Amino acid sequence: MTRGLTLGAALMVVGLAAPGRAQEGGFHNRIGPNLPTPSVTGPDLPPPAPQADAPLSLKAVFAGSDKPLRSGLAWRIYEDRTDGVKPNIVARSEAAEPSFTLAPGAYIATVTYGFASASKRLTMAGNPVSDGLKVNAGALKLSGAIGDLKIAPAQVAFAVFVPIGTNSEGRLVRSDVKAGELLRLPEGTYHVVSTYGESNAIQRADLKVENGKVTDATLSHHAATVTLKLVAAAGAEAFAGTAFSVLTPGGDTIREAIGAFPQVILAEGDYVLIARHDGQVYTREFKVESGMDRDIEVVAKAS
Repeated sequence: MTRGLTLGAALMVVGLAAPGRAQEGGFHNRIGPNLPTPSVTGPDLPPPAPQADAPLSLKAVFAGSDKPLRSGLAWRIYEDRTDGVKPNIVARSEAAEPSFTLAPGAYIATVTYGFASASKRLTMAGNPVSDGLKVNAGALKLSGAIGDLKIAPAQVAFAVFVPIGTNSEGRLVRSDVKAGELLRLPEGTYHVVSTYGESNAIQRADLKVENGKVTDATLSHHAATVTLKLVAAAGAEAFAGTAFSVLTPGGDTIREAIGAFPQVILAEGDYVLIARHDGQVYTREFKVESGMDRDIEVVAKAS
């Protein structure tokens, strides 16, 4: 009896334990102890297409109006850099309304109109862009005259200054400006010095340049051209190789020249003429009247 109970108990133990061991062993054998985490993948998508080059169209107008600038323009397109490196010029043009083809990125467009300029930051992103720059500028056109008679352009030159404080010639903008030349400038007031000839015939004026306008100014000189001569008698032939000095009554030298009959342009006023020839010195006082061109003769006679 005891033997049978023992065997039955044994069978019960086996029967309870066997199914569990069989199930555990079967799951382990089929899948394994390290089951990977499942993942879900979508369809393969193509990479985004790169942005293409695109046209940039520009124009310039006078500030405060829609009046376009048609000539005298110089366009430059720079990289817009933020790393402190000097930006490169990527395009340039002198057309009135240029068009540039640019890669995507940031740029600075600049336009110069003589001494005036304007700039603007632009971004290209693969699409056409049209924009305009406003330039605050006008122009000066200068000439000289004596009375109602215009001075020949080759005989007069101009220097243009920006006044600073009480100094009318504070900063030189440009010298040797020719008569009739169009000098493009930012809007503002300028000091102009006109020199007729190579001596002391000088006139000055303050002129205002207005936005979108040409200031046409004539500076009136009070001067004349005199022809210097050393002669043996009035009306006689001039001596060649004579050295002349023109002085103020106070003794300041205004002009020196050598020749038989050199011409000198002088402002109106009183002068002293000294002529030197063959070791001899001759003098004469004379007066210059505006617009009265004439010969100034020194008679070579013993004093």
